[in-house]
Amino acid sequence: MIPEIGTEVYIQSYKHDGTLHRTWCKGFVVEANEERFTAVTNKAFVIEADGRRWITKEPAVCFFWTNRWYNVLSMMRKGGIFYYCNLASPSLFDGEAIKNIDYDLDVKLYPDHTYQILDENEYELHRREMKYPEDIHQILQSQMKDLLTMMEERKDPFRQEYIDYYYRMYQRMFDER
Repeated sequence: MIPEIGTEVYIQSYKHDGTLHRTWCKGFVVEANEERFTAVTNKAFVIEADGRRWITKEPAVCFFWTNRWYNVLSMMRKGGIFYYCNLASPSLFDGEAIKNIDYDLDVKLYPDHTYQILDENEYELHRREMKYPEDIHQILQSQMKDLLTMMEERKDPFRQEYIDYYYRMYQRMFDER
């Protein structure tokens, strides 16, 4: 199933054990096909698994692939675009929400194109506690390498003009509603 372009959907992230990790209550779909869903969040209400609630401060163009083990959130801040990449299962749309399983490992890419790998300890802890299968561990390691190569080579979506294109698309579509 593919979300309809121009609609708002939930975005839900789960953990390997099936527990809900995080929900974004508003993602505006600007692109959707068999390979990827692209949504923009702007002042989206977010609910964490522990009950904390907050509202996003800046717009973000979010890319969810149906065949890759990561997703990319590009946050548009005054100092430039900050990318937050989650190692996660391929995403799916069930008619209500874009969903995936979050596998803890994250990469933050800064506007100067330096990056930081985050949550390696959390990944190792959850890998033991939730018994991540070895094949998933191998897939995540491979996908991390692919993701870092894309960043280093500045392949889409890791380019300013790419994010600007989708954000302008969102603005036009949102204004036409």
